[in-house]
Amino acid sequence: MVCRLRYFCFGFWPSAKNSLVPILGTCYGIEVRIIARSTLTRFLERLEGHKDHRAVKAALDSWFQEARKAEWMNSSDVKASYAHASIVGADRVVFNIKGNAYRLVTAVDYRRGVVFIKWLGTHKEYSEIDVRTVQYATETHQD
Repeated sequence: MVCRLRYFCFGFWPSAKNSLVPILGTCYGIEVRIIARSTLTRFLERLEGHKDHRAVKAALDSWFQEARKAEWMNSSDVKASYAHASIVGADRVVFNIKGNAYRLVTAVDYRRGVVFIKWLGTHKEYSEIDVRTVQYATETHQD
């Protein structure tokens, strides 16, 4: 897996004279913003006591940490990091969680470095949604 952290450095490059932060030698690491981690937490609460709970939690924690540090400029970068991810349209990406047992549907704003979690569920539940239009708040399976 390839993960690169975006860094903006000021003071070392010829274009530094045009920088917004003119502090010589200052570097700022920019991480991808993931909205909303609480969606993952709610899903894990739903799985509490289920035999997959631990494995799914580990897989989601791993995905979250990797995605947060990723530098995805386009869907090809996502595929380079996650070969089994499905690219659905210009901004939708579906990640396999815990093998292929669970699916995580996201919308990625590559320009701003933001990943929006749209839906999370089992593979069976995934086959019942329209991945291009699903919105987590309106189409999750609430208990």
